[in-house]
Amino acid sequence: MTVGAGRCVVVDRAALDDALEVAASRMGRLSDDQVRALRRARRSAAAIPAVAAGVAALLFGGVDHLGDRTAGTVAQARVFATRAGERGIARLADGSTVRLNGATRVRVAFSDRRRSVELLAGQAFFDVRHDVTRPFVVRAGPGEARVLGTAFDLDLTGRQLTLAVHRGAVGFDAAGMPRGVVVRAGFRSRLRDGRVEVPTRFDPALPDWRQGWIDTDGMRLDDLVDELGRHGSVSVARPQGALAGITVAGRFRTDHPGDLLRAIGDGFGFAVREKDGVLTLMPAS
Repeated sequence: MTVGAGRCVVVDRAALDDALEVAASRMGRLSDDQVRALRRARRSAAAIPAVAAGVAALLFGGVDHLGDRTAGTVAQARVFATRAGERGIARLADGSTVRLNGATRVRVAFSDRRRSVELLAGQAFFDVRHDVTRPFVVRAGPGEARVLGTAFDLDLTGRQLTLAVHRGAVGFDAAGMPRGVVVRAGFRSRLRDGRVEVPTRFDPALPDWRQGWIDTDGMRLDDLVDELGRHGSVSVARPQGALAGITVAGRFRTDHPGDLLRAIGDGFGFAVREKDGVLTLMPAS
């Protein structure tokens, strides 16, 4: 079953740029020299070498010229992508940044009136520059985020879309619902099975996927397997049957997926078998 259709609308809150720069540096933003190196590689249309620990190459897709029906102008589109096991950062023309987890694809198309981004697969953290004249619209499978200037994370898996707000406030709703919920900074919500869940608190100061951690927060086991697959260190077959629906709660390191799954299996009664480099989850005999 796939996630039901929906959208989320972001409401901007004013923030001091200097404070954001300090916060960004604590999260591992690239140095000035690294940014200049990234821009040189981008201009040459070559693959970008790794520029910081844990940040791998960004792959650039082809450039298309698409008509923006809303603006009536031509927008330039480009695809940024990472392979499993890679991470990357895209610094956009307006000064916004998009941090890509592994196995993630993001399509960007800017015009003179609108900044459009689509999360095609995976997970990305958006730090959006304030611009009241050009909304920043992010589509992610069943959802849509309309931004003036804020910071939030979108995580798209086969069964749900998770929104975690780090700065600002987001109106989050599903198609066909007259009204959704407002997700404020320090809260997150999920859209699955066609409905939006009540927002719950989280601590934005705690390390997340950008530092090699995952907060499952009641995640299904099959979605957890998808998440672990982004790290590229091991291949895991999607669990089947009752195993797929097991829900897992807790914060875990993601650098050893096999050990993590075995530890979870000890608690939930399934075993982890490895064959030809692929891990398979099986009910314990």
